Amino acid sequence: MGNSWRSVAASAAAVAGAACLIVAPIAGQAPAKSGAAPSTGKYTAPRTANGQPDLQGVWANNSVTPLERPEFFKGRATMTDQELETLKRNAAELFAQRQAGDLLGDRLIQEILKDPNLRPFDPNTGNYNSFWVVDRDWDNRTSLIVDPPDGKIPPLTEQARSRRGRGGQATEFPAGPEQVSNSVRCISYGVPNLLAGYNSYFQIVQGKGYVAIMQEMIHDVRIVPLDGRPHVDKSVRLWNGDARGHWEGDTLVVDTTNYSRAGAIRGASENLHLVERFTRVSPDTVEYALTFDDPTVWTKPWTAMLRLKTTKDKIYEYACHEGNHSIVGILAGARAQEKKAASTASK
Repeated sequence: MGNSWRSVAASAAAVAGAACLIVAPIAGQAPAKSGAAPSTGKYTAPRTANGQPDLQGVWANNSVTPLERPEFFKGRATMTDQELETLKRNAAELFAQRQAGDLLGDRLIQEILKDPNLRPFDPNTGNYNSFWVVDRDWDNRTSLIVDPPDGKIPPLTEQARSRRGRGGQATEFPAGPEQVSNSVRCISYGVPNLLAGYNSYFQIVQGKGYVAIMQEMIHDVRIVPLDGRPHVDKSVRLWNGDARGHWEGDTLVVDTTNYSRAGAIRGASENLHLVERFTRVSPDTVEYALTFDDPTVWTKPWTAMLRLKTTKDKIYEYACHEGNHSIVGILAGARAQEKKAASTASK
């Protein structure tokens, strides 16, 4: 939870205006523009008291652009302005017709394009109300992934396919909290968080020799040293990895290794090497590029680029489930399921 106060007014305005919009099909539009509009490189970021490019503040990732390029836009890095406007009209119509609080991250585009791979968001307990979703940011890009050029996460290695084929399923009846995932226990969803539209805010604070990066989702904070010290020994494994930073011109580069198995993100293993690049390209935009390199999972590295937007909103507490009371219900349900299964088996 945490975004309702940001989005109630925006959602109400979208719903009120949607009645006059006519939803048009996207198919048959004119060819897309070739290539994404590059940064001009003329902007010079303001400086902190220590002379560093100033990245401080709260930055929002509310982009509609999906991580991977949908098949509808195969071979096209961008869409036309006409296609973009059509997507916006379809989105407004969706929010006007029904509660669409499940359309977080990539799900909004998947729903509009009728992606057959779109899975139910929460089939057991139902859907969020639309006011949980903030107003989204739109641009002409068809994927956040900029490398490989096809906008897709590279194929899994044979090792990774074999490992996933052998299991990886959650314990059906967890014996204790240790058998329940970090995300369900509201410990961590992984760092960095790439989900757009729901508690998808970052706060950056800079000091002499350090940068602190806080993500709103389960309030994970990374304190990144900039003094050139080496990574900790490989035997030390951390949920958020071991981050080290440096400046390349006006770009903050954060190099992270030493992930633990419990903290691996985006399907990566503890062998993940993550490189993040933060570049302020205008007064209101930070280009945030992330390169994932795990040769035990993917056949080659891949890079995504997010455009974080400045906001006057604050970072709020992410009250996932206060007092951790939900774990009691989860374990009580598991015991009830076991009892029911044993009773059925004995008949």
